[in-house]
Amino acid sequence: MTEQQPLILVADDDRDIARAIAALLKSEGYRVLVAHDGKEALDVLSNGGVSLIILDVMMPKMDGLTATLKIRERENIPILILSAKTEDSDKILGLSMGADDYVSKPYSPGELAARVRSLLRRYTQLGDDRRREDVLRNGRLTLEIEGRQLLADGEPVHLTATEYKILELFMRNPGVVFPAEKIYERVWNEQAYAVENTVMVHIRRLREKIEINPSEPEYVKVVWGIGYKMEKHRG
Repeated sequence: MTEQQPLILVADDDRDIARAIAALLKSEGYRVLVAHDGKEALDVLSNGGVSLIILDVMMPKMDGLTATLKIRERENIPILILSAKTEDSDKILGLSMGADDYVSKPYSPGELAARVRSLLRRYTQLGDDRRREDVLRNGRLTLEIEGRQLLADGEPVHLTATEYKILELFMRNPGVVFPAEKIYERVWNEQAYAVENTVMVHIRRLREKIEINPSEPEYVKVVWGIGYKMEKHRG
């Protein structure tokens, strides 16, 4: 295996499941590290080099959601939550805490592999976009493509890979209304089906980072019954 292959961290306290996921990912050509609780996952992550993390929710010492919060304090790499919980409220909670995607147990190996590919593609495409335009500006917001950096009022704003892609879509198309399904297809690079809650949570997180008052957004606005758009502002 070459060092160019993405390194994926799998954290699950069920050792059989962890081994099965590791075997699946290795068969897809990835390098894999395994942890069995949230604290161990953070320790492994601190060594660097990890391209994506798969976290089980229910783990000893530190659960996956708490680990997600701690990871988001210092990393923007993709996080995929894996859990037996299937309620929409649990899915939304995971996304709200900073996860990029969610797969429920029992999972389909094909679906899990596809989600991993999609997340990695979305993250690595950030680098490809640097060649398209150096800087996007709209009012208080400046998106520096070369450095994958958002500035609000001149101050850096930490975005996850998913939030970055959503914001870039809006800033490249100010005034254009995008239905939730279209946002999902453009950002997640896969067919949209019942994705309103997923998109809504990411939009809410993005607003919390870029809006002065997220409850009265000036930039990312809802067009009721249609979708979302970015309002045009003068610099």
